Amino acid sequence: MPLTLTALKNIPFIRQGDNLADVILHSIEPNDVKLQDGDIFVLAQKVVSKAEGRMVNLADVEPSPRALELAGQTEKDARLVELMLQESSEVVRFRKGVIVVEHKLGFICANAGIDHSNVMGGGENGEFVLLLPKDPDESAKQIREQVEEKTGKQIGVMIIDSHGRAWRNGTVGICIGLSGIPALVDERGWQDLFGCTLIATVVGVADELAAAASLVMGQAAEGTPVVHVRGFPYPLGNGTLKEIIRPKEQDMFR
Repeated sequence: MPLTLTALKNIPFIRQGDNLADVILHSIEPNDVKLQDGDIFVLAQKVVSKAEGRMVNLADVEPSPRALELAGQTEKDARLVELMLQESSEVVRFRKGVIVVEHKLGFICANAGIDHSNVMGGGENGEFVLLLPKDPDESAKQIREQVEEKTGKQIGVMIIDSHGRAWRNGTVGICIGLSGIPALVDERGWQDLFGCTLIATVVGVADELAAAASLVMGQAAEGTPVVHVRGFPYPLGNGTLKEIIRPKEQDMFR
């Protein structure tokens, strides 16, 4: 079966309290998608964060002394820096215009994943930003279980975000939460085309799919934050974000 990725059109603007499983199910028929066992839904982090009420008004944020100091060194809004500190376990690097942190979820990212783009709010009501979901694995699990309960199909759900990478320009989609699909596929012990045994190949299949889905979603005003995937070339499984994150003691680059 070929791998196909379809960005679902006509997804409504998501607000706090919206049921994302219902949003997905209401969208598949107009997009000519008939759900099958083994299908996967990939969701942009923004819609999950919005549904979970992770929007913050910067007008309500009081910067700490550390935030004020770091804001001065990076020329960033001290209120935004305060949120970065609250969302992080460690500041890894910083320079003018950027702060790289270890997020409380475990991965390294710029600005703690806090986003201004495609976030409603502003004017007299303040300026709003969006934080990452508190537990993306649990968010994916809840969506998956609800879709499976309502359809009787076995599916996977993944939540993705756009991150930069050390030593390479540009952002790519990466997995920050998943349920019902593998995070990694260990191919050590498999044979290559010439009969040689693989000894170091562990494939980051969740991130590979995240990058493909991000390409289909787009990054600007496309309005397609949910992608339907069919033909994923590995069996569904129970992966977690923790599997993807390299333990700090094995991190050679910090």
